[in-house]
Amino acid sequence: MTSSNLIKNLLRNRDIILFLALGLGLAIGQYAAYTEKFVLPALGLVMTLSVLGVPSSIFRSPMVLIRPTIVAIICSYVLLGGLLVGLSRLLIQNQEIRDGFVIMAAVPPAIAVIPFTSILDGDRTFSLLGTVGSYLSALILTPLLALLLLGKGIVVHPVDIAIIVAELIILPLIISWLLQWFGWAEKIETFKGTVTNWSFFLITFTIVGLNRHLVLHQPLSLLPVFFIAVCCTFLWGGIIEGFCRRRGLTQPLTISLILLSTLKNYGLAGGLALTLFSTQTSMPAAVSTIFMIIYVIWLNFKRRRVWPTTPEAANF
Repeated sequence: MTSSNLIKNLLRNRDIILFLALGLGLAIGQYAAYTEKFVLPALGLVMTLSVLGVPSSIFRSPMVLIRPTIVAIICSYVLLGGLLVGLSRLLIQNQEIRDGFVIMAAVPPAIAVIPFTSILDGDRTFSLLGTVGSYLSALILTPLLALLLLGKGIVVHPVDIAIIVAELIILPLIISWLLQWFGWAEKIETFKGTVTNWSFFLITFTIVGLNRHLVLHQPLSLLPVFFIAVCCTFLWGGIIEGFCRRRGLTQPLTISLILLSTLKNYGLAGGLALTLFSTQTSMPAAVSTIFMIIYVIWLNFKRRRVWPTTPEAANF
């Protein structure tokens, strides 16, 4: 293999691209201020490519949302939310940081669950329906959980949730259906992976860069936060995977359940924490964002090295 071909292959390797983004984010993260404005369009592009092939027929009946929504609520709010609150009360003394974990518990899963499901060969339809249902449920669950756990409500304006759903779910779905309608989906497949990988490079570099000061300047003071982030991703994800294997669930569905059970909308949680509380309260969301990226890199490595490619298992 020539050196030029080797470089091309390396630049198409998702693991290397994400590790590069992570390293550059920590090294020269000050430039993330210039790329921040491109994160939303990049995520919208990734979402569009991720849902290519998902038929419009899945939304013909509202009933199809029920099972994925219930499962997603259990995974994200009950299990992961309970873990976040329980560990923070056990390990964190600072009340402001504790409140940050409560806010994380109260918000819906990360929108990135859908594109991450796609790159990890998970069940795209299940993740899509579960995420949509979770965001609709968030209009009630997020203020209610905050009131119960914090003693004060968090006002999540329906317009804010509607904008997230419209920009990052509905619009990408419509564009993907139009691409399929005009017969362009197959042409896009040839460069879909490359565009997705480098879009995630931009997103990852920006997220890590904007939060690099936490890791570089306050590492020791954040050890309990780091520990909780590791428990709620690597450890908890392994437990969910083991449960799914014992139940005989398919590999794609297992991946979707792992992502719904480990990834929260840290951007929304951090924004609420900053708006309603303090910079310290937003710290858990910022740290967890970085660990989310590291965890997804690990899952992608594990998918190619460990997980079987053609599992024979049962549906959920």
